[in-house]
Amino acid sequence: MTDHTADQPEPAPTPFHRLSDFVALPRLGGLALSPDGSRLVTSVATLAADRKTWQSALWELDPTGRADARRLTRSSPGESGPVFAPDGSLLFTSARPDPDAGKDAGEPKPALWTLPAEGGEARLVLGRKNGVSGVDVAADTGAVVVVASTTPGTADAEDDDARRTARKDAGVSAILHEAYPVRYWDHDLGPTVPHVFLLDALPAEGADAPTWRDLTPDAGPPNGAGSDVALSPDGRWVARSEEVPDGAASWRNRLVVTDTASGETRVLVDDPAADVSGASWSPDSTRVVAVRESVTTQELPPDYTLLLVDVAAGTSTDLTAGFDRWPSAPQFDAAGEAVYFLADEDGRHALFRVVEGEAPVRLTRDGAYSDLQVAKDGSALYALRSAYDSPPVPVRLDPTATDQQPDPLPNPGTIAAYPGTLRELRATAADGAEVQSWLVLPEGAAAEQPAPLVLWIHGGPLMSWNGWSWRWTPWVLAARGYAVLLPNPALSQGFGQDFVRRGWGNWGAAPYTDLMTAVDAAVELPEVDGTRTAAMGGSFGGYMANWVATQTDRFDAIVTHASLWHLDGFIGATDASYYWEKEFGDPLTEPARYEANSPHRYADAITTPMLVIHGDKDYRVPIGEGLRLWYDLQKRGVPSKFLYFPDENHWVLTPGNAVVWYETVLAFLAEHVLGADWERPALL
Repeated sequence: MTDHTADQPEPAPTPFHRLSDFVALPRLGGLALSPDGSRLVTSVATLAADRKTWQSALWELDPTGRADARRLTRSSPGESGPVFAPDGSLLFTSARPDPDAGKDAGEPKPALWTLPAEGGEARLVLGRKNGVSGVDVAADTGAVVVVASTTPGTADAEDDDARRTARKDAGVSAILHEAYPVRYWDHDLGPTVPHVFLLDALPAEGADAPTWRDLTPDAGPPNGAGSDVALSPDGRWVARSEEVPDGAASWRNRLVVTDTASGETRVLVDDPAADVSGASWSPDSTRVVAVRESVTTQELPPDYTLLLVDVAAGTSTDLTAGFDRWPSAPQFDAAGEAVYFLADEDGRHALFRVVEGEAPVRLTRDGAYSDLQVAKDGSALYALRSAYDSPPVPVRLDPTATDQQPDPLPNPGTIAAYPGTLRELRATAADGAEVQSWLVLPEGAAAEQPAPLVLWIHGGPLMSWNGWSWRWTPWVLAARGYAVLLPNPALSQGFGQDFVRRGWGNWGAAPYTDLMTAVDAAVELPEVDGTRTAAMGGSFGGYMANWVATQTDRFDAIVTHASLWHLDGFIGATDASYYWEKEFGDPLTEPARYEANSPHRYADAITTPMLVIHGDKDYRVPIGEGLRLWYDLQKRGVPSKFLYFPDENHWVLTPGNAVVWYETVLAFLAEHVLGADWERPALL
């Protein structure tokens, strides 16, 4: 007998020591709670059999925490977006093929499927040739709304199909735009736009195809009816945010409701000084709570509050007046008397509860919460909780208790071991502001063996380091012996409006000096080696990495991903130019902020080796930024490399490319921080 044990790789101490193990970790996203509170469902993404894509499936979790999780669905395209109907059946979207469609069905698109409450095979509810992108269910009646892309001006599905077929047969891919914008994040807008359709009830098995009505027949380019849709529990109303022009080549959102019986739409909140979105219904279908985001100016960053809106009267009340944080994702409690919401708070993303006329109360201590589910009987809350020492995992919460730190429910995504420890740091900037950071220290870091430091700068810029990210995971670096510093400098949210104002329109000032303050505090620790350091970041973090390169030579290497380099060029080419121009001004008539804050103007000062990373399908920070930066580095003789992804966008989303991203970054850091020989990744 041949012994093959020698051919097997040694078990790694943690999943972060081998990139193949890291990308194979299960990833949880989204939650759905059954009407009776007995079933909790999440979507779990894992590597497909060919290891080229991630494949999602629905898993059932035990809300009581006693039973293990179990897988509910299995198909090659995967399933996502679960939501329960009142009868306990589970709706979801999937591009799995219709078994009754026959061999000429064409390429499957995401469609709406249902899984019976008693189990059995899933069945197709409805599909559309360009797919279904969103679904919501009336909690009391079972009515369903879906968002589906539609050709403007078509009368029905047959007409829409005919238009698409005619374009395809004629070999036409061109899109004629008559209004800005023309693309969004990673995809082109048009020629179809989202419409909202209503099904009065789900059809029984074996029944004819359901009748569905277009509630937004007049939705047109560039953004159609949008995707921010909420159906009232009684099925009478659809609330949604609707984009309206706000000056030349600029848009804002107002809140509207559509009567599902008549199709009549009326405006609930139209505030010329704000965007209003994210509506959620009260249990009795009489009120909505929504997020109001003030429109920015050159002087003022955005501010957020929650609006409590009476649907019949059309009146609204500021529910979080005076609350110096930015609330999001509001939901009513089971009785309709209080509202839960999430907000960044001091390096956490916490859960709050507020009653009209009272101050918000924070319910959670540490961690970042998302996907909140409220039990209809008021007995519990469920959410996904993450932190830098935990990926998103399901937890059960008390509806009113404070300072909660819940344990995870049994799930397939918990990670048992990490290659180091997490701690929190605080430092004081020159102007007296406190700068909060997270610091990951690798195993073995000590005064006798201090770890090299990597400064990792967050994107946004209006966000903060507070929860797990699969794309920016410090533990992969910690497994190679690096300490990783995750600071929240000026412009970070969760520290008050004044903290944001410190960097507003002046990105190269307080945000930069705050970062250096945080680094100074970290390198004072005996476990950190201040003589071996690097800086890296993506998006706004990439901008800051570029700015750092022009302002100091204290780092041995800099990695810049999807980064802004020439601010004037970026603002003219990004997918939402009007948003950034409100902060920086028109570059032709108000060039001062561009001249003061654009890194490209200081290119001659760069001496630090740089790794530039960019995806060609990035429409938020277009590829021209990376190309210009790369050329400017090369012609100045700065040691540099350019990792280019022809088919990735602002993020690197496919498993193979994610692996080579980390391989290249680690090789670059090893060369310039650790003094190792350059080792080109094998597949590059």
